[in-house]
Parts: sequence; C-alpha cells; structure tokens
Amino acid sequence: MSQRFAIYYAPAVTDLLWERAALWLGRDPASRVSYDGAVAGMERTRLLNLTQSAGRYGFHATLKPPMALASGRSEESLRAAMKEAAGELPTVPLGKLRIASLDGFLALMPEEANNTQLQDFAATVVERFDPFRAPLKPRDRAERAARGLTPRQEELLDAYGYPYVFDQFRFHMTLTDRLSPAEHDEVLQAAQTWFGPILNDPVTLDRLTLFHEKENKLPFDRIADFPLRG
Repeated sequence: MSQRFAIYYAPAVTDLLWERAALWLGRDPASRVSYDGAVAGMERTRLLNLTQSAGRYGFHATLKPPMALASGRSEESLRAAMKEAAGELPTVPLGKLRIASLDGFLALMPEEANNTQLQDFAATVVERFDPFRAPLKPRDRAERAARGLTPRQEELLDAYGYPYVFDQFRFHMTLTDRLSPAEHDEVLQAAQTWFGPILNDPVTLDRLTLFHEKENKLPFDRIADFPLRG
C-alpha cells in the first residue's frame, strides 16, 4: 500500500468557511460525508466534474505537500512532531480572503499579497518537516517537471520534493480544477455567490492540519488538528 501524508492549513470544522467549502466540493474530508444537490445554481454533477482534483485533496492551503514517509518515520512520530511544532509556532493573521483566478483555477487567496510572516511560517514548516519526506520517485519527479517549471522551481523540486515553496510559495485554498475560458465566468459567479457572504471577516492561520491519503488516488481524509499556541 502506498500512503501519503500532507500538512495543511484548514479552517476548524465548525467554521462556516469549512462547511461551505465542503458543500461546494461535494465532500467533507473530516466527516467523510458526501453531498448532493445544486450549489449557487450549479447542478451537482457538473460542479463535481469541475472540482474533481480539488475535491479529492479536500479544502486546504498547502504547507507541506503530500509526501510518502521516509524510512524510520511513522504516522505517530509525525503527529508528535506536529504537536511539538504547534506548541512553538505563532498564529498568522491572513486578513480577508478573496476569490482569485490562479493559473486557470479558482482559489481563495489573501487580499494582502505581501505577508512576510506568512511566508516565513510556510518556509519554517517546509524545512522543519522535510526529514519526514521520502525522496521523490524518478517517475513522480519527471511527471512534476513535465508540467513546465522554471529553473528555480526545478531546484526546489529536487531539494524539497515540491517546486512551490519558499520564494515560490503562494498561499491559496483551491476551489476548482483548471477551467476553460468558456467555463470561467459562470463558475466564478457561482463561487462569488456561494462564498461571498462569509468573506467579510478576516481569517487567522491558527492550526496545522494533517491529511492522509490511504492509497494512491484515493481521497485525502482530514485526520488530526494541532492548534498553534506559540
């Protein structure tokens, strides 16, 4: 069995943002409940087709991307390290979120683009937990590189198993898969209708959240939260 773990930020399961995102994506990775019915005027089957990948990974912002565990590491030791880190790391104010188009897909991103505290926090998580990461398999490395990376991103891919860390990191919470130009405006309007009423309040990154993929290509489950107390 090939399993992976990811360290994300996700809102508390009681947060309206989490609830709305789970309904939008059709699945709650914490409760494992799936949802039917239209959302903001979009028929469920069509919306599921436009959010397949986003729904499989679950609503989140990536801090340490999905990784197989290195030899000698276990879920228990990862949980212990996350608990220790959460006791030391400070919460990070994100401000208000907005719906943005990012490389062809829709995502929630902070209105304030330059947040050095957030960048430093994300970099700390990447470095702190890299010893838990098994090296990328050559096939996985080739697949990632084939998507078109800059030299800097290839350097980060080889060093940390992921190209979008450190100076390449952009905090985002994915809402859709890549959309065609014909789909973009309609889905954006639906997302604004659905999420707009809850985007007036500022958000704080207040936890590390552990997600788990039991086997390759299965949906990720939300299995543990570690509130930040630093």
